[in-house]
Amino acid sequence: MRYVSTRGGVPPVGFADAMIAGLAPDGGLYVPQELPAIDLAEIRSWSTLCYADLATEVISRFAGDMDRAVVAAACRQAYSAEVFGSTEVVPAVALMDDTWLLRLSNGPTLAFKDMAMQLLGRLFDAELARRGERLLVVGATSGDTGSSAEHAMIGRKNISVVMLSPLGRVSPFQAAQMYSIDEPNIVNLAIDGVFDEAQDLVKAVNADAAFKAAHSIGAVNSINWARVAAQIVYYVWAWLRLAPEPDGEIQMAVPTGNFGNIYAGTVARRLGLPIRFILATNENDVLDEFFRTGVYRVRSKDQVAVTSSPSMDIAKASNFERFVFDLHGGDGAAVSRLWSQLHETGQFDLSSLSAFNSLSDWMVSGSSVHDNRVETIRRIAVGDGVLVDPHTADGIFVGQQLRRPGPLVCLETAQPAKFGATIIEALGQDPPRPDGLVGLESLPQHVTVIDADLAAVRSQVEALAARQGG
Repeated sequence: MRYVSTRGGVPPVGFADAMIAGLAPDGGLYVPQELPAIDLAEIRSWSTLCYADLATEVISRFAGDMDRAVVAAACRQAYSAEVFGSTEVVPAVALMDDTWLLRLSNGPTLAFKDMAMQLLGRLFDAELARRGERLLVVGATSGDTGSSAEHAMIGRKNISVVMLSPLGRVSPFQAAQMYSIDEPNIVNLAIDGVFDEAQDLVKAVNADAAFKAAHSIGAVNSINWARVAAQIVYYVWAWLRLAPEPDGEIQMAVPTGNFGNIYAGTVARRLGLPIRFILATNENDVLDEFFRTGVYRVRSKDQVAVTSSPSMDIAKASNFERFVFDLHGGDGAAVSRLWSQLHETGQFDLSSLSAFNSLSDWMVSGSSVHDNRVETIRRIAVGDGVLVDPHTADGIFVGQQLRRPGPLVCLETAQPAKFGATIIEALGQDPPRPDGLVGLESLPQHVTVIDADLAAVRSQVEALAARQGG
């Protein structure tokens, strides 16, 4: 299995190299040169496997240059009852109206990002030990990626983390999960700006080949293909358990801002799973606009709304580049031209592309606003006795608006404890939180506020690298 850049400007590499590098040297994202050959009969044969063993089957097909025993050990360690509270790892909860909630937030930071990060930390560890190397991860977060990545990297002697988050644009709980960490290998930077500026800074750091090489810089954002591979697993898991018949289609509603979670689902579909997707955004509806019109139009930082589902307050969806690459049949030159146009004009139009016009057969989209979220949280709590967070509420609301007859599977993104203000508005009470996280916001905070400036980020990276001996 070899990996190429979405912009077609670099030679193919193996899975391990793509994982360590994160971003391709030409600024593109790594994708498989071709997908592994798996048919539905083989996938059905995995139906009795536990989650860890299913993950081994799926991920080993994408990680052909890593020892299968290493992948299996990482999967067993990551997807354990100790980490996720149950060997089931991803339970499905029945709601009214033939709707299912796929619970993805049972990990240590109460967010679906743990599903990939817990594995990624272990794969990093194994590969870096094999190479005798260190890695300094530079990442950006709109809320959950930061804490999930940091908690996955605590105590890993060969990995350091610099995490950028937008100042005042994540929930207090999300901020405290990151900033309360006091570890020598982890640095939190609060950027005086929006998430997209933080994400651009991460890409700029990675684009400087000399700087990246000098400090052994990698990435944990969903620009890293290993995260996408890990997320494919729960789509297979859900289909094996919830499809209405042996080869039947299921509908999956996915709240998304950066297009990473749902992109993993599209890869699962390309492997042969019959899935119809319902993409849900909040008021920051860049992706919804594209799937309705064919026009991908990024927003300026002043146009990014601050919402009650803050992890989706994103104006540029990084993983969307992989999807555009797929729409163009793997034509990296075409993607490179489109991203040059995007840089110059802020938009491009694919409405005349035949591959775009066939999307409505299996991908539809919609958006929701604050009142929709609050009403959905209240309705699900009263009708089903289940508490959901505002991002998951976006997915449920849009999914139930756009579903066809048949089962609807809504992907959970986080536990409600992370978004207390919205839960209080909906239900008049604080959401419960695990004992170990009571009083989290009152702990000492370890964060440095900086301008959205590349030189400032580079300085922080250099300082951490010097302390860590890298």
